[in-house]
Amino acid sequence: MHIDSIKEGIVIDHITAGNAMTIYTLLGFDKLECSIAIIKNVSSKKMGKKDIIKIDSNIDINLEALGYIDPGVTIDIIKDSVLVEKRSVDLPEKLHGVLKCKNPRCITSCEQELEQVFVLTDKDKKIYRCMYCEAKA
Repeated sequence: MHIDSIKEGIVIDHITAGNAMTIYTLLGFDKLECSIAIIKNVSSKKMGKKDIIKIDSNIDINLEALGYIDPGVTIDIIKDSVLVEKRSVDLPEKLHGVLKCKNPRCITSCEQELEQVFVLTDKDKKIYRCMYCEAKA
């Protein structure tokens, strides 16, 4: 299989095998007009198998959401066909506007303009709680 290299854009690498489509959908990549390659089940010495997403454009990526979906991914920034920056993504301490509180009594249910904020309370179990009512996400 041959997938062209990108001249300007972003590569999301080290995605847990099978998570590429979740990232693609939840981060809104389906609404982009640029070329996007999703490569699934690539052999990896470090992970066994992994997914990769190549985006042929420089876009803003919600790192909080990406870290929540799949902590441990790396983001490669490509300019003039050269890797200029590599970032690691981990579980964020806070999530802003990524999750919605399911508690009907939460203030965010009444005050629609209030931003949904969740705080990481257990890193090992990946548990987030609403900042306002402490409901579990």
